[in-house]
Amino acid sequence: MALRVGKILFVVSAALFAALVGMNNMLDYEINFAGVRHVMLMDSVFPGNNSMWRAVTAPWLHHFAYWLIIAAELAIALLGFWGAFELWRARRDAAEFNRRKTKAVLALVLGVLLWFTGFVVVAGEWFLMWQSETWNAQQPAFIFAASFFLILMLLTREDQDG
Repeated sequence: MALRVGKILFVVSAALFAALVGMNNMLDYEINFAGVRHVMLMDSVFPGNNSMWRAVTAPWLHHFAYWLIIAAELAIALLGFWGAFELWRARRDAAEFNRRKTKAVLALVLGVLLWFTGFVVVAGEWFLMWQSETWNAQQPAFIFAASFFLILMLLTREDQDG
């Protein structure tokens, strides 16, 4: 049962992280929004870049993307806490614990998708965020995605009684 409690604590940690990031993005909206705006504007990529056609200049799309990120972070937090609660209730029965992993798994998958697909793939490669000295968040995003992925791999290992 100790491993099950550990799995629950990892899910709670991931949910808490997402909740804090989402909260920080709302409470310090302008500072954090600036990163999304500059990445989408591609105004800090290498000069003379032939990929500037990818830049998005509509301010409403910058806000939309930022609110989409915040919504994903809050959904991760909600699903993670809810999933951890369900796992806690089932911690004494391996079969029930295995059946109740769905919400926690969804939270972790959404976390990997947000920070890997959203930040590493879309922001990093489509908007060439890696070229920016100021707005490059690929390294922390990869760390977040990898952390969520590792917790996901541990959580999805089938639990046994005994």
